[in-house]
Amino acid sequence: MRPCLGVGHLLLRWLRVCSRRARNRLPKCVRERWAYAQLLWRSLFYNSLTNCDVVSDSLLEPIFWMVDILTRWFGMVFVFLVVALTSSILIISYFCLLPLVLNTYPPFWIVWHICYGHWNLIMIIFHYYKATKTSPGYPPKMKPDIPFVSVCKKCIIPKPARTHHCGICNTCILKMDHHCPWLNNCVGHFNHRYFFSFCLFMTLGCMYCSISGRTLFINAYHAIESSYNTPPPPYTFKDKMFHKSIIYMWVLTSTVAVALGGLTLWHAMLISRGETSIERHINKKEAKRLAKHGKVYRNPFNYGRLNNWKIFFGVEKTSHWLTRVLLPSSHAPYGDGLTWDIYPHQKDIMPV
Repeated sequence: MRPCLGVGHLLLRWLRVCSRRARNRLPKCVRERWAYAQLLWRSLFYNSLTNCDVVSDSLLEPIFWMVDILTRWFGMVFVFLVVALTSSILIISYFCLLPLVLNTYPPFWIVWHICYGHWNLIMIIFHYYKATKTSPGYPPKMKPDIPFVSVCKKCIIPKPARTHHCGICNTCILKMDHHCPWLNNCVGHFNHRYFFSFCLFMTLGCMYCSISGRTLFINAYHAIESSYNTPPPPYTFKDKMFHKSIIYMWVLTSTVAVALGGLTLWHAMLISRGETSIERHINKKEAKRLAKHGKVYRNPFNYGRLNNWKIFFGVEKTSHWLTRVLLPSSHAPYGDGLTWDIYPHQKDIMPV
């Protein structure tokens, strides 16, 4: 049975029929000019790929443009915040925690805290500096002698596989993952490892401060709280600043550990699958499209979990897990970012 049509729908259909009949009664030359005018009008905005997503993206383009402009101009502010907040934690650690550790901890724990803390600090500083200063990689401006998958509509240059345009940097990026405002730089082929390592070691450092300073935080919190409920004890200004500094350090490091830890786990999952943040969305849509036709999508750049990590870190032999992963290293990533092996064999492509 046909569903009942609403009055508005019937009225709209009647108006369409009347307008069609009225056009048919016009002279042929008028109808041809009217059809030509309609064609010109539709050519300004219509194509066969137009859908709701294209229209919504067009309407939101001014907002995206403003976000790109603000992110570009405030990049140095975000970098300054990272440096300032990290420096504040270091000042508290050296002037408040280190004297306490040296006076109360046994020699074994003193050595462990000093060695681990400074190793973690060196890894954070090294990878953050390299992530901000290393170019993510750009495709050649002239037509390269390599296969390319498309042409960038904004740069008007050929785009190799895994290359995407960054609206903030206003250029194409090799194996682009995303634009990070905290680095004031794009994360691409040549600095992706530095970015992930910075996130990893910063998370470990924040977890270290949060766990090791938990008891001090509880004591400082109770001391501050008791000063408001009871007559203030004979605390000096130095004691008050010590307690407030401990509370500030614990809250900041705990918050960053949770937030940045979640981001690090997300990127670790992407690396295990051999894809970037952008490719994650593309592959998800492609998998849904092929699933409707009864097919299974396979990521052409997934070499297996272990191989993906070896390629990402540039591990070519067993000793590289120490010298290139657990110690600062400026080695170049695997490949040039322009050409990629697709659908590789299941064997270990980088044996160790």
